[in-house]
Amino acid sequence: MKPLLDLSVYLVLGPQDCPGQDPVDIAVAASQNGSTVVQLRDKTGSTKEQIELAERLMQALKPLNVPLIVNDRVDVALAVHADGVHVGQDDMDATKARELIGADKLLGLSVSTQDELDAADIAACDYLGIGACFPTNSKDDAADVGMQNFADLTAQSQLPVVGIGGISLANADQVIKAGADGVAVISAICGAPSAAEATRKLQEIVKSVKDLG
Repeated sequence: MKPLLDLSVYLVLGPQDCPGQDPVDIAVAASQNGSTVVQLRDKTGSTKEQIELAERLMQALKPLNVPLIVNDRVDVALAVHADGVHVGQDDMDATKARELIGADKLLGLSVSTQDELDAADIAACDYLGIGACFPTNSKDDAADVGMQNFADLTAQSQLPVVGIGGISLANADQVIKAGADGVAVISAICGAPSAAEATRKLQEIVKSVKDLG
């Protein structure tokens, strides 16, 4: 059965985001304090290393009922029976990814333009990641969509939307006010003095804006 999807606080991380720290420790601290999804986005490890890290994340997150999504690497996701896959515009197309992972896994797709939204295979996907909402250093190719364009694209989406790119404690409220179901963050949690405290604050921000909604 497909896992329940709550995009409220969507943590993206890999070894490159956690220098000197174990990504599993950060993922657990975040998930115990309000993170609702964890995505493994490993841009440095070998296939073997990615599988080993994904297995550790699965074992740690399963008792917490927090789904693990694997970025791009369908093979890694299948190898560890991850809860889903997230693909970008330069990765495997969503239709093919759905064929490979089956109907009972989550599938997300990154979108940053009107053309990409129009071309998206909505039937294959469970949610869209739209952005970059703000300037970001984590993806060299992530264009800054801007909040007005983000709001326009989100309003047109037939699927739940998580905002991606440059989101912090200082601007997360803007993303939810613009119509997103949640916020995807890297450095806001991985780079914080306390991953647990940062996650709690993000969850509070998201919930407070939604409650006003």
